[in-house]
Amino acid sequence: MGNESSAPPSRPRNRRGEGARLRDDIVAAAVELLDETGTETAVTLRSVARRVGIAAPSIYRHFPDQPAIMLAVVRQAFDELEAELRAAQDAAGEDPRQRLLALCHAYLGFSENHPERYRTMFGGVWVPALQDTAVTAEEMSSLGQASLQLLAEALTGCVAAGLATSDDPFADTVALWLGLHGLAHQRAVTVAFSWPPDIAERLITTLAHLKAE
Repeated sequence: MGNESSAPPSRPRNRRGEGARLRDDIVAAAVELLDETGTETAVTLRSVARRVGIAAPSIYRHFPDQPAIMLAVVRQAFDELEAELRAAQDAAGEDPRQRLLALCHAYLGFSENHPERYRTMFGGVWVPALQDTAVTAEEMSSLGQASLQLLAEALTGCVAAGLATSDDPFADTVALWLGLHGLAHQRAVTVAFSWPPDIAERLITTLAHLKAE
């Protein structure tokens, strides 16, 4: 009787071909735990299995270890970020300057709306020891490349339209991302500071070398 509280709730066995649904459920459970606790250490094989309602060994059919689950979580978060960036860019119309500004504000908005996921993506909260996991260096280095490419393309569009004076769009894209990340981080940890209302526009304009309107 004493072990009943630690047993996972019963989950119906997946029918043939439903293994992908279980994988998605595992990732969703890990995301929920991350959002609820704010720390990736709460995402363990045991805690995820309990949330999904399966025995912990069942996870190994889909993920070889805990870092592999976290990699799936972070990949999903980057996919969500990319989707929000693309939606903001499309909504901004055809003006290159407005498209770049929209991307940058969408990035900052994502960091504010999903702080736990953002910290795991960019804040050094999740740094797996690659020698002890199935996760590879190539998989880690690919994270975020699509979002960075969107920023690079937007800045290059501003240069091509004569709206920015950057002579190295890729380097300035990296500088812009670092500036956005710094602002996002400081907004999260310095809650009592009175930020200038146009601080984001000042940062973006300076780092992207945008010309005055």
